[in-house]
Amino acid sequence: MSVDTTLASTSNSLVYSAMAVYAVALGASAFDLATLGEKVGARRRASARSAAPRQELASQAGGVGTITVGRTTAPTGPAPLAEDGAPRRAAGIATSLTVLALLLHLGGVVTRGLSAHRAPWGNMYEFSVTGTAVVVLVYLGVLARRDIRWLSTFVLAPVLLSLGLAVAVLYTDSAPLVPALQSFWLIIHVSIAFVSSALFVLAFSTTVLQLVQERREVQRAQGRPTGAGRFMEALPASADLERLSYRLIAISFPLWAFTLVAGAIWAEVAWGRYWNWDPKEVWTFIIWVVYAAYLHARATGGWGGRRAAYLSIAGFACLMVNYGVVNVFFPGNHSYSGLS
Repeated sequence: MSVDTTLASTSNSLVYSAMAVYAVALGASAFDLATLGEKVGARRRASARSAAPRQELASQAGGVGTITVGRTTAPTGPAPLAEDGAPRRAAGIATSLTVLALLLHLGGVVTRGLSAHRAPWGNMYEFSVTGTAVVVLVYLGVLARRDIRWLSTFVLAPVLLSLGLAVAVLYTDSAPLVPALQSFWLIIHVSIAFVSSALFVLAFSTTVLQLVQERREVQRAQGRPTGAGRFMEALPASADLERLSYRLIAISFPLWAFTLVAGAIWAEVAWGRYWNWDPKEVWTFIIWVVYAAYLHARATGGWGGRRAAYLSIAGFACLMVNYGVVNVFFPGNHSYSGLS
């Protein structure tokens, strides 16, 4: 079938429109995070100042070394939904704009597929555009269950960066699929990979924030200044961030395992062998191994905190190598998914 150039052009316009709305949503989200962080930090400092005289009086009344006063800390999170009874308007605006941008984004994905009469993930450009839409969709799905608006800035920023890279570097004109991709396994294998990768992206952002928050908590416990980054005051405690990251990976891991198995079945159908030691296959397996090690270390080895976080980050680094390096620079049976 011939390519519908009108729909392809419409897809491009919708993607550019989505990027513009995402940018405004990112600004509103960053403003909300900075404002809320300042308010939470001010409350914590006021609580510490009011607690100091009480601790001193308790110490004097009990004599030297006779009474141990517990350490007083202000709550670190999760961030409240409102401050002093006032709704977080900037956060609400950011969420509404994110929904609008996602609708435009999905419109761009659908029209791209309709223009070529196929699933819209036949090359790196389409994979990037569709994958970022799934990341936002998964984020909004989690947001519907619990308030994670503090994560919005750290979702929208990489989504915008990926879309910018897609349209500036990876763009490919809409065209029919190569014969190897003309299979129903394309929809099964790649769609599950999208969802799994989106969860890994959210887990990575949460893990990085966990490490930053843990460092700030140690500095605060030692009485040292936490430095810049007051917006971190609005985020949950590092332990809460670690639990969220673990849950996201625990959900994503079996989906990635299914992606690996489905890819092997598709390889047997397309090339006559379940395993060909293709670079894409190898790196998909490496990602599975690293995240399996993370889950195993958490469940049986008692690993937590920084050690587990580093394993999580290593898994995401492998995911990025698989996406940005293997697809482009490693020749193999998956070379059709690169830039051409």
